[in-house]
Amino acid sequence: MRVLVADDERILADTVADGLRDFAMAVDVVYAGDAALERVTVNRYDVAVLDRDMPGATGDEVCREIIAAGLDTRVLLLTAAAGIRDRVEGLGLGADDYLVKPFAFAELVARVQALGRRANAVRNPVLESDGIVLDESRHTASRDGLTLRLSPKEFAVLRVLLRAEGAVVSAEDLLEQVWDEHTDPFTNAVRVTVMTLRKKLGDPPVIHTIPRTGYRLGA
Repeated sequence: MRVLVADDERILADTVADGLRDFAMAVDVVYAGDAALERVTVNRYDVAVLDRDMPGATGDEVCREIIAAGLDTRVLLLTAAAGIRDRVEGLGLGADDYLVKPFAFAELVARVQALGRRANAVRNPVLESDGIVLDESRHTASRDGLTLRLSPKEFAVLRVLLRAEGAVVSAEDLLEQVWDEHTDPFTNAVRVTVMTLRKKLGDPPVIHTIPRTGYRLGA
C-alpha cells in the first residue's frame, strides 16, 4: 500500500508516516497542499491522509482534485474541527473518511488499512503460495505453519511477490511499491531485503533471481 501524508504540522506528519511504515506501507510526506497536489498527479496512491487546513492549497482542494481527476486514491481528512457540520462538510467533498485531531494512532492505522482494502477491493487479503500464507489484515506471515518474523520491508516485498503470482517483478517495481519517493534509485536496499527475506523463508528456496530482470516467487 502506498500512502501520501500531507500536513503542515511537520512533527505530526513525520510521526504518522513513520508509524505507517511500521505496517509495511510506503509513505510519502509533504507539508503543504500545493506539494500534495503535485504528488497526486505524479504518483499513484492507495490512500491520501490530508490535513484540511494546510497553507497554499487546502486539504479540501486536494480532495476535490483527486475526485475530479477520477483517481482511485481513497481520502482521509484530518482536522481540529470536531463539529458534526464540519464532518458532514468534509465527507460532502467526496472524502472517504474523517478523523478529528487529536486522535489515537491505532485508530488512524485501522482507518488507513480499511481505506486501502477498499481501494483494492478485488484483492484477497490472504495470499498463499508454496506453503507461504500472508494475511494482510492481520499483518502475519507463515511458511508450512511456522510463523515468519518479518520486518515491514520484508513483509511488503513478500506481499508484492505473492501478488505477482509467479511473474517476474523488477527491482524498480519493488522500489516503487515498497519504498518511498526519497529512496535512492541506485540503492542496494532491494537486493539486501530480498536476501534477508530468502533466509527467513528457509529451504527449499522460493525466491529466484532472474538476471537483469528481477525476482520471481515460486517452486
